[in-house]
Amino acid sequence: RYDEALVLQRDIYARSVTMRGASHRSTIISGCSLCSALIFTGRFAEAKSLLRDQLLPRSRSLGATDDVALDVEEWLAQALRKDPEASRDDYCEAETLLEGALQRRRRVFGPAHPKTTWCEEELELVIPGGKSK
Repeated sequence: RYDEALVLQRDIYARSVTMRGASHRSTIISGCSLCSALIFTGRFAEAKSLLRDQLLPRSRSLGATDDVALDVEEWLAQALRKDPEASRDDYCEAETLLEGALQRRRRVFGPAHPKTTWCEEELELVIPGGKSK
């Protein structure tokens, strides 16, 4: 079923780029949904490429503390961490992304916000016994 979802997510993202533009908030959200499907189907290289080359640069226009911009960084970290062929550098990059996102989430949304706690948990998977607290 994930492969079927992937086809739909690709179509939704392509239509959003066409209708709203590549830097529109809704397009970036559609791109994150596509990356989710890519990660769940094991297409890590494609997810990382989409996140690094398209979504990350565009999401920066939303602002460093924007929820969607933080989501993009966290999706990239997740794609890096979950890739079975991840290198030490990939884990270091994931750690850096998550530490930055966590710091901003705590400051903007507070320590009890669900996305803040999710980010803490994800960081713990990257660096067990972590430095996140």
